Amino acid sequence: MRFSVTPEQHVRRRAVLVAPGSDERKASKALASAADEVVLDLEDAVTPAQKDAARDLVAPLVREHGSRRTVSVRINGRGTPWFEDDLRACAELGDALASIVIPKVESAADLAEADRILGSSNAVVQALIETPAGVQRIDEIVGGARVAGVIIGYADLGAALGRSRTAAPEHWIYVQDRVLHAARAAGVQAVDGPFLGIADDDAFRHAARWVADLGFDGKWVIHPAQIDSAAAAFTPTDDQVEAARKVLAALEEAEARGAGAAQLDGQMLDEAVAVAARRTLTKIGA
Repeated sequence: MRFSVTPEQHVRRRAVLVAPGSDERKASKALASAADEVVLDLEDAVTPAQKDAARDLVAPLVREHGSRRTVSVRINGRGTPWFEDDLRACAELGDALASIVIPKVESAADLAEADRILGSSNAVVQALIETPAGVQRIDEIVGGARVAGVIIGYADLGAALGRSRTAAPEHWIYVQDRVLHAARAAGVQAVDGPFLGIADDDAFRHAARWVADLGFDGKWVIHPAQIDSAAAAFTPTDDQVEAARKVLAALEEAEARGAGAAQLDGQMLDEAVAVAARRTLTKIGA
């Protein structure tokens, strides 16, 4: 099953807060935050002994909050004992769940297996790219079953590459551009992974601004203190919002007149301009 997600259908993911699914207090605090999306984590933040209990804890939280805000769940990866049970539990959450985040996706086969288990569920997935193999196969991954977005996971990818944990955002330009180009070609979202630090400092704000300027849709954060800075980095300016609205208004007017082309301020407008304008308005929730 292939779910196509067009730019105008994208939910806002400027600031995505990740919270442990095994800690009800932290999960509830995250769900009450100003983050655009909350990802309740069943993977890295949960010990093997707590996996089943965390799954049982997350389900009612998603049902309670999913109708009012964007809530996703990061499951355990393919090849773990919890993969299938996590997917089946997510499938039962229906429309309350925004997406399923699948870690360490390395090929379309990983997504095909998830698709098989999810069956008739309408659930969409976000693929975490955390290995060199995942980067190498990013084109097939973004075209895989149910994919609505991809996320770069720096910790595991950096460890696999032997890259320093203090590497600057600029050191990741090949991976960032590779993932972004593939995502845009497939019409899915590209979200930057978490900065490896919890402070809202100059280093974090630089990292967020760097990927925002590249064209990413948002960034994962691991501490609530980083939410506002992340959201600000991916929020268009008033001038950009006004320009986007003018573009879409001009296109609508041309369509209403039956004109084959639209112009604005002496410039021809086309679908590419419209896509960019819709993405800009999506980032402000319009």
